[in-house]
Amino acid sequence: MAREFSGRRIKRFAGFRSNFARIGPIRSIPGILAVSIPVPVVAVIAFDRISAFHLSVPCAVFGGYGGVAGAPRFSLKVCSAEGGTLATTTAGFSVVATPSLEITKTADVIVIPSWRDVKETPPAAMLEAVAAAHARGARIVGLCLGAYVLAAAGILDGRRATTHFAWVDHFATRFPRVKVEPSVLYVDDGNITTSAGTASGIDCCLHIVRALYGAKVADFAARRLVVPPHRHGAQAQLPPQAASSEGAGFRLAELLDWLRGTIVEKHTADSLADRLAMSRRTFNRRFLSLTGCSLSEWLLAERLRLAQKMLETTELPLEIIAARAGLGSASSLRQHFSRMLQTSPSAYRKQFKRRA
Repeated sequence: MAREFSGRRIKRFAGFRSNFARIGPIRSIPGILAVSIPVPVVAVIAFDRISAFHLSVPCAVFGGYGGVAGAPRFSLKVCSAEGGTLATTTAGFSVVATPSLEITKTADVIVIPSWRDVKETPPAAMLEAVAAAHARGARIVGLCLGAYVLAAAGILDGRRATTHFAWVDHFATRFPRVKVEPSVLYVDDGNITTSAGTASGIDCCLHIVRALYGAKVADFAARRLVVPPHRHGAQAQLPPQAASSEGAGFRLAELLDWLRGTIVEKHTADSLADRLAMSRRTFNRRFLSLTGCSLSEWLLAERLRLAQKMLETTELPLEIIAARAGLGSASSLRQHFSRMLQTSPSAYRKQFKRRA
């Protein structure tokens, strides 16, 4: 199956064991509705006192595109963990979730957007639904404190996971059998994906879109949401804070746009520091503060993402793709795909090849 960034390196994105799984990744075709291709069903489990923001994240990423050409296609369902109308959200309004947990018996993706209280055990029916969905092969996603629900359901034992940085120590103590990765944005382990706090849930959900539909469609979704096209899972939840300097952050943000346009060129910390009239040490510190990763990690991620898009959307030879993505040769391209994506460029292209 497709592979993407997670944890400290790019890991496998496990497939779904459902009718949807057998067709592999989906390619949206502008102007054509391929009725023979099942649309993945995403069930978001809501509950009393849910955070309005956390509930909105999966709804924004997996729904609301209105059939726009180039957008990912999902059938989004919001169900209630406690039946009927939810008392209130943290924003002070009620939510009516018509479907019950019954929808989790057939959904391809189950999303738990958060949890209301880390000291409270989730309802038994909710835990049973999550465990049963996992057992039949659905992808389970725990955003922010949603990892507590997954762990309480017993599906994180022996697995890698993350959660909000403020609660990682508490989480690790309460669930000692979980392999907690405290500083990353999201972790993809088998058919379970967990994210850090708040906005990293967007990155996590876009990661799932990317794994199912490819980089081009995921980038489209990111643009619609007006968020960065790809922050890989290894980026830090809380990058070190650089010393403030008027205009430095803006200049670095402009630099990232320039780097994407000149990705084929050889870039070093020294050359970029000179470009911004900074010392190398200052540049490295501020780059890490802005992006959450080193320059070399960021460049490789961007180059791989560009190579993925070209493999998905063109028939260009590997040598040309490698050159245009700034990865040098076809041999280098293969090495990076093998090491980081655990697949070959040819296999990736076949997986995401456009359907005529």
